[in-house]
Amino acid sequence: MSFEQVMLIVNNLFFVLGGVAVFMIGMEMMGSNLEKAAGKNIRKLMGKAARNRFTGVGTGAVVTAVVNSSSATTVMIVGFVNVGLMTLAQAASVIMGANIGTTISAFVMALSSAGSTFEIAALFALVAFVGVLINMISKRDKIKRIGSILAGLGLIFVGLEFMSSSVGNLTSDGSPVKGAIENMFIALGKGVDNLTWQIPVLFIIGLALTALMQSSAAITGIVITLATNGLMTLPMAMCVVLGTNIGTCCTSLLSSIGTSTNARRAAVVHLLFNILGCLIFILPVSLFGNQIAKLLSFIPSVQWQIAIFHMFFNVVTTLILIGFLKYIVKLACFLVPDKKAKTEESYEILDERLLKTPAIAVGQVRKEIVKMGNLAFTNYKRALDMLLSGSMDGKEQFAETEAQINTLNKYLTQFLIKLSSQEISETDERKVSSFYHVTSDMERIGDYAENITEYAEKLIALNVVFSGHAVEEIRQMDMHLSEMYKNVELAFANHDLSYMPAIEMEEQATDNMCKTMQQSHIRRTDAGRCTPEAGAVYLQLAVNMERIGDHMFNIANSQRIYVEGNGKAV
Repeated sequence: MSFEQVMLIVNNLFFVLGGVAVFMIGMEMMGSNLEKAAGKNIRKLMGKAARNRFTGVGTGAVVTAVVNSSSATTVMIVGFVNVGLMTLAQAASVIMGANIGTTISAFVMALSSAGSTFEIAALFALVAFVGVLINMISKRDKIKRIGSILAGLGLIFVGLEFMSSSVGNLTSDGSPVKGAIENMFIALGKGVDNLTWQIPVLFIIGLALTALMQSSAAITGIVITLATNGLMTLPMAMCVVLGTNIGTCCTSLLSSIGTSTNARRAAVVHLLFNILGCLIFILPVSLFGNQIAKLLSFIPSVQWQIAIFHMFFNVVTTLILIGFLKYIVKLACFLVPDKKAKTEESYEILDERLLKTPAIAVGQVRKEIVKMGNLAFTNYKRALDMLLSGSMDGKEQFAETEAQINTLNKYLTQFLIKLSSQEISETDERKVSSFYHVTSDMERIGDYAENITEYAEKLIALNVVFSGHAVEEIRQMDMHLSEMYKNVELAFANHDLSYMPAIEMEEQATDNMCKTMQQSHIRRTDAGRCTPEAGAVYLQLAVNMERIGDHMFNIANSQRIYVEGNGKAV
């Protein structure tokens, strides 16, 4: 073999690898931007998955078709189950649908070989250029995202063209590689009537390569390229495709490490579903592979035959196994038993997998902030009860809750920083910005509750109690704060400004009540009915309660940052 021939082989091998790289970059670029553009719709679709197993399958198929990756969908599902957005049964049906949705990729690859390959690839190369141009010129996020989607779509076809032309060069007449490659595939079963003994080898090739590259679409693209150039028969391609369906489970299994029990079960459901599907198909393919190929011979090209087999496998597997969904879930529960009860509470309440779908992550952060607010206000009520009752029995529970608030504040802030670094819409960006201030306001409410606890301890140490009139004023102030918090919680949780008039009224009432408490204190002091020690604590308490009201008003007012002029949240 001459030096020129060696260099020709090396160059074309590099082009094949480069084609795979361009293809995967295109898949990631198009899928991630479609996912971000459809974030809110994905959240709505996932909500519909709760209806029944059939809507779950449909949801999984649509979402996967949008994001162009079953691995991305299953990782997303593991994240949803981990934070409680989806039950295990719902996740199982969505995973089944995800396997159907991923077959779209094979049809996209088959399309790249429709008619004249060069013409299709050239057309989409132009699409990629237009997408990059849009991305460079536009300053609006939505338009830039459309440009990225177009660029990604174009790169998929450019990568496939790179692979196809490079493999074609390697296997052209006169190439020293052609004979070696043909001998290798002949040894693996090309030209043999059945594939009984070659099945494990071809299956493991598909499984291992998919697990290594974490993309069944990329391996399917390589299989289509080899089949197009006559290096792989349809029965052999079917065996490799079956292996890719198991290999793609590695991504979700890896993503489930360190998650909740149900999240790990969701990843196992994905694995069980694909294993059972392969067991259903592997015997017919091994014994009747050539007969299946003859049945598909009415389809003019092997690319479309592979794509149709891929879809047929996933659709039929889903139709067979959907009736056994609850048993698959039970098996997953048996394989992944419940963890032993933990002695310490875990604060991993926001799964970082949610960062892949920022719109859903923002909604989940809002829920966790509401929980933080409940903890802060509960501690305020607990502190006030200790002050008025003269008993510190709730001090230990107060300290535990205060520690939770501080930890939660730090955790949410760190998650918001990560969320801010993602590509998020302008609306979500404003929400995230407001969330920083909201968590700070809630943490400050907890701090003021801590001050009230200290006042309670001081009164007990001094053996001092408030007068009946003072206690009545404190309870009146607390009534306004409680009413305000009820409306603030509803306004923030539902991002609804209709509660603002009631909140503003109660906020003004707390300001007025603070002044009333100060004036009443002066009258009681002048009349000699208040000790200096009790008076000092009383004035500080009035100011602290009024500031709690201010922070609650800030939380409600944060909704105006991302609300349109018509008064409806966007």
